[in-house]
Amino acid sequence: RAALRIGAGLVTIGCPPEALVAHASRSPDALITKAVATGQGLDAILEDTRRNALLIGPAYGLGAGTRQAVIRVLHEKRATVLDADALTAFAGAADDLQCSLLGNSRVVLTPHTGEFQRLFGIDGGDKISRTLAAASRMSAVIVHKGPDTVIAAPDGRAAVNINGTPWLATAGSGDVLAGMITGLLAQGTPPFEAACAAVHRHAAAAQRLGAGLIADDLADVIGAL
Repeated sequence: RAALRIGAGLVTIGCPPEALVAHASRSPDALITKAVATGQGLDAILEDTRRNALLIGPAYGLGAGTRQAVIRVLHEKRATVLDADALTAFAGAADDLQCSLLGNSRVVLTPHTGEFQRLFGIDGGDKISRTLAAASRMSAVIVHKGPDTVIAAPDGRAAVNINGTPWLATAGSGDVLAGMITGLLAQGTPPFEAACAAVHRHAAAAQRLGAGLIADDLADVIGAL
């Protein structure tokens, strides 16, 4: 829903067969659901080249197949966002993920502080320096989430978001942000600019909604911003 509200024309959710009904029952017309129970199911989704931006991680699970699925998605060399379980699956194995990122300049990683530490284990230095080091290492844009979210690019650019709010500390809000970044990538926005714009608008949506918001609320105010 967040990807659609920020301007993506068509969105497909790949989910386990048992989750199809739950997703379909709350789907906008431009949202399609498809079963992904096996690697073949993922391949079937990736065959359609209209799906020009990919997001993997939210609710994917931490089973043995998660790493393989991430690697398979990255093999497509399309604009890609890695979030949540896609990052945790590579905890302590950043080099393995780095190898899969080679040759794709349109990847965004969106770790919160815990995921960042598990993936990179970078100690010392300020948050900007640590995030820039991770971006350089992975040749990807890093969105290091928090009240002072830092967005860093491998070419040395960095931005610190200034409109963060504690109202975003609610389950699922990071998934909404990942969807927003993916929706902008699908429209051709470069990764660093897509990440910066999505982070700022995500926080602006929270400020508009105010205290008591839940993640589901955020997508519905994106368009108005």
